[in-house]
Amino acid sequence: MGFKPFLEGGIAAIIAGALTHPLDLIKVRMQLQGEHSFPHDQNPNPILNLDHNLPVKPYQPVFALDSLIGSISLLPNSSIHARSSFTRSVTTPFAVGAHIVKNEGPSALFSGVSATVLRQMLYSATRMGIYDFLKRRWTDRLTGNFPLVTKITAGLIAGAIGSAVGNPADVAMVRMQADGGLPLNRRRNYKSVVDALERIVRQEGVSSLWRGSWLTVNRAMIVTASQLATYDHVKEILIAGGRGTPGGIGTHVAASFAAGIVAAVASNPIDVVKTRMMNADKENYGGPLDCALKTVAEEGPMALYKGFVPTVTRQGPFTMILFITLEQIRGVLKDVKF
Repeated sequence: MGFKPFLEGGIAAIIAGALTHPLDLIKVRMQLQGEHSFPHDQNPNPILNLDHNLPVKPYQPVFALDSLIGSISLLPNSSIHARSSFTRSVTTPFAVGAHIVKNEGPSALFSGVSATVLRQMLYSATRMGIYDFLKRRWTDRLTGNFPLVTKITAGLIAGAIGSAVGNPADVAMVRMQADGGLPLNRRRNYKSVVDALERIVRQEGVSSLWRGSWLTVNRAMIVTASQLATYDHVKEILIAGGRGTPGGIGTHVAASFAAGIVAAVASNPIDVVKTRMMNADKENYGGPLDCALKTVAEEGPMALYKGFVPTVTRQGPFTMILFITLEQIRGVLKDVKF
């Protein structure tokens, strides 16, 4: 197993991750909307139905827009009041991003970027290096055939190992991204990914760095299998059909775009549960299944697809940048051996 595939994958992933970090942050904020992470009587900003003057579910939208079924307004203290029985927010990635910039400043869009860089160094470099190793081992030497099922298997294995290595950075990244959306008395205000990791270990124990690791592993397996396998398979189909060339940018763009869409659709539900479990200060859920069931019970089945639009808009560009950059790096380092 050579070191070069790990280096190539790590560099490409760091570039892609840093450039698409604001989209990932917006996705995390949207996925945490409506989370009932503390009892209602402890909710600093309960939502009131003014028609009945009774508390309702403590949904905590990051931003809300007028809707056809209820008009709502974002007040200075972040409490939301409705002129009807309307209790849910209507959000868009653009609205969430605009709200973040307005209330936290443009730099807030890059909150947790140091954790993203560390995560890509650990998680993506590992998964892409192992996938490349398995691909070379399992490709038929005579025919050059690497079946789709084998690609998926290699992706599942690579994703599992990579996620286990990168989980601590993932926990820090989620918390740093979510911090600005929390009430002031609940913010952690981590200074950097190093500070985040140190404080998490000191305050919650080393094991908390692997909080949600079961979900991280499962998500990474799904993402890696769908992303890398789809990219390789679509690229092979395009080349075999005469609609692309091995080194063509158009081929890389088309294959990576397809890979990003497939990965986003497959991974979003488990990503929502993972984000919520990682963001919790302590175990508010009995496990991934408990988290998923509570989310669906309180917010409906489509809550598992919260942040889907930013997931797609992030996963698409991320995957495209990742593979296009990776192909260029491979071209530069093709004659280098280490």
